[in-house]
Amino acid sequence: MNSISAFSALAPYGWDETWEEQFAPYGAQGLVPGRVLRVDRGQCDVVTADGVLRADTAFVTPNDPLRVVCTGDWAVVEPEGGNPRYVRTYLPRRTAFVRSTSSKRSEGQVLAANVDHVIVAVSLAVELDLARVERFLALAWESGARPVVVLTKADLVPDATTLAYLVQDVETSAPGVPVLTVSALHGEGLDVLVALVSGGTSVLLGQSGAGKSTLANALLGEDVMEVQTIRDVDGKGRHTTTTRNLLALPGGGVLIDTPGLRGVGLWDAGSGVGQVFAEIEELARDCRFHDCAHHTEPGCAVLAAIDSGDLPVRRLESYRKLLRENQYIVAKTDARLRAEIRKDWKRKGAEGRAAGEAKRGGRR
Repeated sequence: MNSISAFSALAPYGWDETWEEQFAPYGAQGLVPGRVLRVDRGQCDVVTADGVLRADTAFVTPNDPLRVVCTGDWAVVEPEGGNPRYVRTYLPRRTAFVRSTSSKRSEGQVLAANVDHVIVAVSLAVELDLARVERFLALAWESGARPVVVLTKADLVPDATTLAYLVQDVETSAPGVPVLTVSALHGEGLDVLVALVSGGTSVLLGQSGAGKSTLANALLGEDVMEVQTIRDVDGKGRHTTTTRNLLALPGGGVLIDTPGLRGVGLWDAGSGVGQVFAEIEELARDCRFHDCAHHTEPGCAVLAAIDSGDLPVRRLESYRKLLRENQYIVAKTDARLRAEIRKDWKRKGAEGRAAGEAKRGGRR
């Protein structure tokens, strides 16, 4: 198959001229391009110009988990004839959604590669967890993709005023991020989301029970993803998606559906945290001290905004928590930074003790 026909066959999956140029040296060697649809048990499904094939991932599973081939990668596959056919490498990623694993080794895990939009699905069937939304968004911004929050099961909030307040709460926690309300059951709000995801690749993320599979089916126009009944007692359900699957959307664009995520640990997401809490970082520029921690320092613009009611206390507490967590995970994986942080802790501890002694001395 020539490059023109290969281009047209892979275009629905996101293939473009830039990918074509990057692949050219491999094409000269007779290798084949394809996009990874799913990965499991040392093999992966790859869509190529000749259809979907099963390939071995032995060459793309290094010790570094951040370099393991994943759903969304553009693979370089051996030509037809080999049994098995191997993925020899993959093209450099444009973006990658990474979270920390739950292991004690503090490793990063790539959930999806080459993503343009991160869709964070949040169910309106249960109480909003704004801190979790902020956590998802920090990782989304850090990935290099554009985040979108989709409030699912909007039909379960029939009161328009209540729904408006819920949307406002999420918008406050997601500055600069589109917040959409959708009822996949009744098809409400889907047109806006379809238009948004029609260009590029989108990954669908959220907790189990957030309605991701139902939303994916609505976007795909057919029941591709299995849907489980949600427990009435807590609005939760079992994971219906067990692997990360990449699917072409009928109206254009590509969707990566993922299993429900119980834990969403930060992974070197400092700039992402800063973007989620943009208003706090903007206020911090007016603090008297450039290294203000926004605790008790005089001339703190952030604390002044708290006092005036312009900044919710919950936002500052969430900001502090995510910063601490991110600093901790980075320190565990970077010996130099870990040493610098410890040095800073000692300095601040010494300053605190000195200040305490000075106060006690003044009272004598």
